[in-house]
Amino acid sequence: MTSLVSVVSSSRARLFACFLRLGSQQASPLQLHTGASLAAKSHYEVLVLGGGSGGISMAARMKRKVGAENVAIVEPSETHFYQPIWTLVGAGAKPLSSSGRPTANVIPSGVEWIKARVVDLNPDKNCIHTDDDKKISYKYLIIALGIQLDYEKIKGLPEGFAHPKIGSNYSVRTVEKTWKALQDFKEGNAIFTFPNTPVKCAGAPQKIMYLSEAYFRKTGKRPKANIIFNTSLGAIFGVKKYADALQKIIQERTLTVNYKQNLIEVRADKQEAVFENLDKPGETQVISYEMLHVTPPMSPPDVLKTSPVADAAGWVDVDKDTLQHKRYPNVFGIGDCTNLPTSKTAAAVAAQSGVLDRTISLIMKNQTPVKKYDGYTSCPLVTGYNRVILAEFNYNSEPLETFPFDQSKERLSMYLMKADMMPFLYWNLMLRGYWGGPAFLRKLFHLGKS
Repeated sequence: MTSLVSVVSSSRARLFACFLRLGSQQASPLQLHTGASLAAKSHYEVLVLGGGSGGISMAARMKRKVGAENVAIVEPSETHFYQPIWTLVGAGAKPLSSSGRPTANVIPSGVEWIKARVVDLNPDKNCIHTDDDKKISYKYLIIALGIQLDYEKIKGLPEGFAHPKIGSNYSVRTVEKTWKALQDFKEGNAIFTFPNTPVKCAGAPQKIMYLSEAYFRKTGKRPKANIIFNTSLGAIFGVKKYADALQKIIQERTLTVNYKQNLIEVRADKQEAVFENLDKPGETQVISYEMLHVTPPMSPPDVLKTSPVADAAGWVDVDKDTLQHKRYPNVFGIGDCTNLPTSKTAAAVAAQSGVLDRTISLIMKNQTPVKKYDGYTSCPLVTGYNRVILAEFNYNSEPLETFPFDQSKERLSMYLMKADMMPFLYWNLMLRGYWGGPAFLRKLFHLGKS
């Protein structure tokens, strides 16, 4: 945090640092949950499905509204991960150990941790069922089940990860394999993929490409590396301002980008990747690789796909302004599992948590929600080991920038924010329900500009 403040030295930056200190004092370590309580109930005023960023953040906020004993989280995992840092783990810039903490330590104290998996949702009867044959009812339900990784939809995976030269920053089991593949690279094709499905953190598939290129330069391997980004999309990024900046980097660093190319098979024993041309279905191309980074296809969790709360595509069907379910007024959704038409990122979850907090408060008082989510999301586009383009935008893919400078430029200060400040904010403020995104900072920094 100190290094960022020194780089972005101004009264505004000092004010920001002051806020962070206040926030960390307000949310002391004594508030942390130390383990699942022994006497689980069968009914809660607020039931949260999922112990990821959205679930933990909302449980902390709901605890302050209805009391810890009236809130429960259903989550089977023993470890909670800060996944945005895996981009840097895969590039050798951060250790994997820095990304995880015991789930018991991030669940708000007093909130019930139901260590089980949800297998059925019955919103018509206000209850859910878990994989240990328990039925739990609720007054209000918050669905924060995240997104499902579908490696198996690519022929040859996930078993192909047993071979060298292949990794993926999207899984705790494969992120370190990316770093190993990067270190072991000698010469040939380094291929990076983007699937033909919605994904979380849509910038991550190309971030590792830029970092790999920087690593090859640093180690003298760049002349022997042919770097290829095969994406199923038709553009490098969805917001023109940042896409233009990225295209300039791609040209300057002699990177090859092929659009409408979808990875359908990995022949790990032969070090071959098979791509389908989405513009000409059935037409395939086989490319040999010396390194392959796979971004897996993703989908809503299976439990949601056939649930009454899902839309036709399987995502939780919520109002894009209030995050309240469109058919069940006491059900709410947050984060990657929803059909909100914005990029699925931790920054989006932070902004959504503030809006959803206000929405539920008014619903509890039988009032109409008024605060609207504008689709804010953020993608720190890591373009090297000390540079980031901080993309921030809304539902309309319009830049919604926090800082009073051009964020489409690569900056050291934004890298330090990505690598050091954002993890601090996440563990110390967001998961404790004190960080709802940078909207107030945006107003502060842009005072007097209008």
